[in-house]
Amino acid sequence: MLNPSSALSQSSIWLRLKFLAPILGAVLALLLGGVLLQLSGANPVQACQVMFMGAFGGARQWTETLLKATPLLIIGLGMTITFRCRVWNIGAEGQYYIGALCGSLVALTFPNLSTGLLIPLMLIAGVFGGALWSAIAGLLHLLRGMNLIICTLMLNYISILMVQYAARVPLRQPDGFLPESAQFSSNAQIPVLFGTRLHWGMAIALLLVVGVYLLLWHTSIGFHLRVVGSRLSVARSVGINTSRSILLALMMSGGLAGLAGIIEVSYTYTRLKGEISDSYGFSGILVALLGQLHPIGVLIAAILFSALMVGAQSLNVMLQIPASAAQVIQALVVLFVLAGSALANRRS
Repeated sequence: MLNPSSALSQSSIWLRLKFLAPILGAVLALLLGGVLLQLSGANPVQACQVMFMGAFGGARQWTETLLKATPLLIIGLGMTITFRCRVWNIGAEGQYYIGALCGSLVALTFPNLSTGLLIPLMLIAGVFGGALWSAIAGLLHLLRGMNLIICTLMLNYISILMVQYAARVPLRQPDGFLPESAQFSSNAQIPVLFGTRLHWGMAIALLLVVGVYLLLWHTSIGFHLRVVGSRLSVARSVGINTSRSILLALMMSGGLAGLAGIIEVSYTYTRLKGEISDSYGFSGILVALLGQLHPIGVLIAAILFSALMVGAQSLNVMLQIPASAAQVIQALVVLFVLAGSALANRRS
């Protein structure tokens, strides 16, 4: 007969293993990345120092890291909702673009509204745009049986081309030659926080961390989403409307991606352009997975990803190392962390 104290001890060991496995995976990934840098002719210790200082070396560096982490965090939280429901939304990039387009239309149509009214309208338009765009894929999947991964992926290209066309033709600045709209009025630009370069969009992102946590673990909607993601047949047997849950998860995820899009356009670009994303939609998927589909983990993962992106720019400037090197390290970190977590979960 199993000793209760022995079982408790084993349970404690597995809990520690599940906690340490992602950390060990990240350390191994960074070590392997150092080996690859060494093979490319760079000093891995110096490269790591340059990347770290480029991302966290001072107030300016911290600001850049946090600014890039904001859209990653918001999109990653949306991906957390869908992946908890076992809904594979690969269309965050397109939803990001559509949200930016819808919010920009509001900004360009009502430039004279007060900031207190215009900014909320832009954000709402961005959320609705992203949500409705993701709903297209959801309805095609639920009503016509189309593959959700393919639907969401293909809609990315349509939305990106739509924004590029809008920036080149109907919304292009009348006296301009570049594919971009007129600059937003100052009323349509998200205000900064306390005189810094940080903006209110970051505060919204942090509030969303709390909001998504409460949604998933302290509401009936979140419980239904997690049950559907745990086992579809069980969810149906207890009377949960699985189709509604899947569509709702998709729309919430798309809405957050659209919110990230209009926040980024309003602050960083202050106008709609043909290119408005640093692959945030696709990176947000990795951020959610790296964060173990938990809002706090997603927050940490977003900062880590952002630090690698900002540090890569320093590598390129200081050591003439291609920025793609940081992308390789990003991929290694994700693979090793997920592999470590999968092994720990399998043994527990």
